[in-house]
Amino acid sequence: MNEPLAERVRPKTLNEYISQSHLVGETGSLTNQIKQGIIPSLIFWGPPGTGKTTLANIIAEESGRPFYTLSAISSGVKDVREVIDKAKQSGGLFTAKNPILFIDEIHRFSKSQQDSLLAAVEKGWVTLVGATTENPSFEVIPALLSRCQVYILNPFDKKDLETLLERAMKEDELISKKNIELKETEALLRLSGGDGRKLLNIFELVINSEGSDHVIITDEMVMKKIQKNTVLYDKTGEQHYDIISAFIKSIRGSDPNAAVYWLARMIEGGEDVKFIARRMLILASEDIGNANPTALVIANNTFQAVTTIGYPEARIILSQCAVYLATSAKSNASYMAIKKAAQAVKETGDLSVPLHLRNAPTKLMKDIGYGQNYKYAHDFNANFIEQEFLPDELSNKTFYEPGNNQRENALRDFLKKRWKNKYGY
Repeated sequence: MNEPLAERVRPKTLNEYISQSHLVGETGSLTNQIKQGIIPSLIFWGPPGTGKTTLANIIAEESGRPFYTLSAISSGVKDVREVIDKAKQSGGLFTAKNPILFIDEIHRFSKSQQDSLLAAVEKGWVTLVGATTENPSFEVIPALLSRCQVYILNPFDKKDLETLLERAMKEDELISKKNIELKETEALLRLSGGDGRKLLNIFELVINSEGSDHVIITDEMVMKKIQKNTVLYDKTGEQHYDIISAFIKSIRGSDPNAAVYWLARMIEGGEDVKFIARRMLILASEDIGNANPTALVIANNTFQAVTTIGYPEARIILSQCAVYLATSAKSNASYMAIKKAAQAVKETGDLSVPLHLRNAPTKLMKDIGYGQNYKYAHDFNANFIEQEFLPDELSNKTFYEPGNNQRENALRDFLKKRWKNKYGY
């Protein structure tokens, strides 16, 4: 039997389903809809291993509807249209049994692929059920999102995870034949990160690696086994965060060789191309900023390009951007400036805008001093005149300290000339 444990013990009915009581509990928002078979098009949004695919299968089974499934990783527009054509033949707008089309990782669908779903959803040829680990507000086109209900699935809590383990030991055809003593569970639960599928994968790996029908599971034993089987980790687990962290820190540390290595690790592991590009876009501002403003332009163009192109060619563009960012001058001055300003807002509250800076759209506002004594910079030499732009309580407070690099040293000189009696530049 080659099926993994997580697949073998996958719930097949609503009564067997674990967790997400806010959706499928006695008073859950989906419970009555599932029982009555009145299912709207919907999107399940939640972390990996929280039962999105399982719930889609249960909905189809308990509502007695035809069920079609596509993976956004391997399906194109042609595949979508073929499934929709099949669905139209087996259901339609005026039948309670219109088919369910389940699309796993729907956030990976391009705009054109998502567009191809619109007519089918709008005309009721299919009931769309999408699953995503990414915020659908950013990853699903507005026209499709407006036609779907979004339901959020939460990571499994400790009780849910322990229930999964107990069910596996009791009900699985293979595991139930072994004498398993679950002495400690902390390591299993911690490594799972609330991901039920990952928990069961770790549990099965630990049991099978013992080579005995009598297995005593302790935290120490689990950690030893997992350290020897690091292949278990995937892009949805702890390694996902460790590798992106190494990637970002390599770029910040100006090491293009390490950057492209960690980039290759993510690409080979099937990491979402937009996730990588998005992180570089953030880094271009946070860690490079005004030391090289072009970095933000390149990072933004990279994000747009890889979103359009996708793998495998996108890896070349990602590599070019990573190398450029790694070899660029670095500065976190803008990042630190907004951080300091935000802290000042928290500490001082809603300070009043000085009268000379206020907008004065009415005569009354002008009469009470709004906008009075404001000096229009373009009326003065070099388009500058010194005046107060901060609330009185924060006068002379410096938030932006230019970094020590060629471009920001020039900015510092510029500011010194302008604000020689202020800010201490």
